[in-house]
Amino acid sequence: MAEIVVLPQQGNSVEEVVLLDWKVAVGDSIAEGDVLCEVETDKATMEVESTASGTLLAQLADAGDEVPVKTAIAVVGEAGEDISGLDLGGADGGARTGSAAATSDATAGPAAPSPAEAPSTAAPAQAVGTTGPTGDHAVSPRARLRAAERGIDPTAVTGTGPGGRVIERDVLAAAANTTASARTAAAGGVDTGTGVGGRVTSADLAASTGRPAPTSGPGDVAPAAATEVREEIPVSGVRRVIADRMAASLRETAQLTLHASADARAVRGLRARFKASGEGFGLAGVNLNDMVMYAVVKTLADFPELNAHFLGDTIRRFRGVDIGFAVDTPRGLLVPTVRAAHGLSLAALSGRIKELAGRAVDGKAGQEDLAPATFTVTNLGAFGIERFTPVLNPPQVAILGVGGIELKAVETADGGVEHVPHMGLSLTIDHQAVDGAPGARFLQALSANIASFDLLLAR
Repeated sequence: MAEIVVLPQQGNSVEEVVLLDWKVAVGDSIAEGDVLCEVETDKATMEVESTASGTLLAQLADAGDEVPVKTAIAVVGEAGEDISGLDLGGADGGARTGSAAATSDATAGPAAPSPAEAPSTAAPAQAVGTTGPTGDHAVSPRARLRAAERGIDPTAVTGTGPGGRVIERDVLAAAANTTASARTAAAGGVDTGTGVGGRVTSADLAASTGRPAPTSGPGDVAPAAATEVREEIPVSGVRRVIADRMAASLRETAQLTLHASADARAVRGLRARFKASGEGFGLAGVNLNDMVMYAVVKTLADFPELNAHFLGDTIRRFRGVDIGFAVDTPRGLLVPTVRAAHGLSLAALSGRIKELAGRAVDGKAGQEDLAPATFTVTNLGAFGIERFTPVLNPPQVAILGVGGIELKAVETADGGVEHVPHMGLSLTIDHQAVDGAPGARFLQALSANIASFDLLLAR
């Protein structure tokens, strides 16, 4: 008897995933526990295992589709088995069944459109459990948040999640439709125009109202030719999460950035010695970023107000330091977290940073790797950036931006001037939780610790 494979929950906050690639084709044999497909959450890439053994009779989503968790993604059974009467619980009726399921194709009738082709009012194959009013229990928390931000009644939105549940993408689609309708109304009710890309022109408006179109005067300039669109990229997966979180960060926090610099002679000298020390000491791979993060961890011990979360009516300060660090990956910005960094040596911290960064770049970082941090460091020094304004990662109250090393004129004891290499440091704080003076004192102490890094190692 055919069995339905359901996409499992991928973490408490994940409502949908992007299906990246099928590892098994329709008609192939598969055993329980074999990898069926690979999916992408907002944080990581994961493998989905089959929960049944037999022949893959149908794929219920295409690569690139956004699939809600706890919905059917595949059907496994005996070769040639008829699955036309199988209740897929609202899954895509346009299942990819291939020749191995020819019998079911012959009896199932016309396929419903895929999610990418379905109209916004939900295709027939998705209509199971989606009709009727939607109660509080049928709206996900993230969907309710997006609805509140956009002034939309979530109970009036058609849900495409499990059992008709309204999920985040349903609210975003409804908001897009509302915006489009408003633009159409502003254009005098003309939905599609004769201009480039269907743009409504003055002639279109004139035709709809019966009034003559305005003519060009002698001083009018002809519009420039439209630039050809190179590509359109859907905002989904990690990109959507980054967009939402960055906007929410700037909207919900009072961000203040302080700039300073640290004498980099000590860390540069130690870096050269570490590199020449050989593999026996385990320090050859320690780089400047590792040393800065080590200095941040040690400095935070004296500034608990920076190692904290702002929770609206509560400020939660932490004894230990779980330090996050920004990583540029092919999927976008990810922030792995070194847990209990305050208990690690420089060599151990360096090794852990490289391990987590490698997994993030390879798309193998798990939920634990990307757990919330108490403080974050982002380093753009390798790109020649001297200073910048890092954006907070709420509920954290501070984030440090590290810039490149530049020569800075410094007055010597005899009144002369010496050009000393300095590292740019930019600290953004949430002024709701931290005042400028504590932030400035932290930067001052961090600069001193970097300048005397050899002494810091002895603490």
